[in-house]
Amino acid sequence: MIRTTRGSIARKRRTKSSSFTSSFCGALTRTISQQRRKALVSSQRDRDRKKRDFRRLWISRINAIIGQNKEKIYYSYSNLIYNLYKNQLLLNRKIVAQIAILKGNCLFTIANDMINKNSPETQLREVW
Repeated sequence: MIRTTRGSIARKRRTKSSSFTSSFCGALTRTISQQRRKALVSSQRDRDRKKRDFRRLWISRINAIIGQNKEKIYYSYSNLIYNLYKNQLLLNRKIVAQIAILKGNCLFTIANDMINKNSPETQLREVW
């Protein structure tokens, strides 16, 4: 009977699993699989972390632009976001931060329109 060798198949399996862990040259298969699992968990955790960090960055950018306005728009960040939601303007924090950085005057125009729309004098005019 002819003897069959299966070394090439096992070697392919091990090299495929070691693509995640390039620094473990000649390590045991068990160590490589543990390191692979850890790499997958870390990548998922860091993707969630990146979303969180970008949201914090957008909020701080919006807050900085609102704070340095010279027209004295009486707005804090929370009031701005609340009135955007209340007026049903579909602008998320990423878009508002881009508007604030690229065209700050446009953000102040939006804020002024919301202030004028929500003031009690204009609400009385709309009723009459």
